[in-house]
Amino acid sequence: MIANILSVIVGFGSGMVISGAVFAFITVVGVVPRFAQKTQTQAHVRAYETAVTLGGIFGTIAGFVQLVVPLGGVILAFLSLCIGIFFGSLAMSLAETLDVIPILTRRGRVSRGLFFFVIAMALGKLVGSLLYFLVTGFYDASNM
Repeated sequence: MIANILSVIVGFGSGMVISGAVFAFITVVGVVPRFAQKTQTQAHVRAYETAVTLGGIFGTIAGFVQLVVPLGGVILAFLSLCIGIFFGSLAMSLAETLDVIPILTRRGRVSRGLFFFVIAMALGKLVGSLLYFLVTGFYDASNM
């Protein structure tokens, strides 16, 4: 009985630390303010931050509880697109924060065509995701 209570306390504390780290990471990378700046909607930053926080809470709950939400295929595809856009933007914000793209262009002596380089990275990620999710047996964790 005590072991179960201790497990719950440790699990809850660990979850709080991890979620705090994830939100700190998103804050440090500056995804939300960058979106607001690019879309010229700085007045709505508070709403964006609330949406990210609620999304994190909902995602955590969905990881523990099997939720069945009767959504149609179109709505599910739209939500999947939004999730993909968020993670792609997070990756690009991280790359921008770490100055990966300027370093690559300087080291690779790329002066023109950076647009095509970024599009190629995005399409590569898209193709990899489609292969992973749509091709049966493409990734099998039991072989590891």
